[in-house]
Amino acid sequence: MPVDISKPLKKFTPILIAARDDGLNEADTVQRICRFFEYVLGYDPLRDIGLEAEMKGKYVDVSIKIDDRVRLLVEAKAAEARLRDKHIEQAQAYASHNNYQWVLLTNGVDWNLYHLTFEKGIEYERAFALSLADEGQFDDAATKLGLLHKKSLGKGLLDEYWEKTTALRASSIGRALFQEKTLRVIRTEIRHDTGILIDTEDLAKALQHMLPSEACVHIGPPKVRRRHKTTRPKPAEPNPTESKPEIP
Repeated sequence: MPVDISKPLKKFTPILIAARDDGLNEADTVQRICRFFEYVLGYDPLRDIGLEAEMKGKYVDVSIKIDDRVRLLVEAKAAEARLRDKHIEQAQAYASHNNYQWVLLTNGVDWNLYHLTFEKGIEYERAFALSLADEGQFDDAATKLGLLHKKSLGKGLLDEYWEKTTALRASSIGRALFQEKTLRVIRTEIRHDTGILIDTEDLAKALQHMLPSEACVHIGPPKVRRRHKTTRPKPAEPNPTESKPEIP
């Protein structure tokens, strides 16, 4: 379980909301975000929080370290700015030179976390998006931001969260559904309930129609071969012209 940050988060949230309402510029917003990492997420401001890191002309607003190793890059925007995925491009380029996998985009109120991979160029996926302005989602926000706490990040809880999240995606579940052995189990259960034996290819098509279109794109067309019934050879009929053996 991630560190419970509910109490410090509840105290600090009004400060971030006020920054948005006052229209704070980016530099002042960065200061408040650094304080957030210190007082809410448990980082040492002198050892763990770095500002304006640069590499090959690429800058990142804040870098978060654990044991002198960068674990998270933070791209900050002005408090009232609307967050867009393209805002992480500079931090993304910086991350690619160092093989950093996590980039956080925030204006102090809205928090978008991205996971990066570099196997086929630079690819990123959003791990979560939340807003501290939504009081009804406070518990969820506390849980997810708790994954960024120094103790949680140090224990690898954020990586575990990402692995579980990707495993439970519709595309992952869909690929498991279309395994031949899975389809056989479902077909058997349907036969028990209805008395009808369904072909696995027809079952796969029916399941595909039940999944979201986005998941179907990732899964691709189900590759299930229709099994044709095999006919057993009939026993050879006796030849009437053959002589029967005499019975003594």
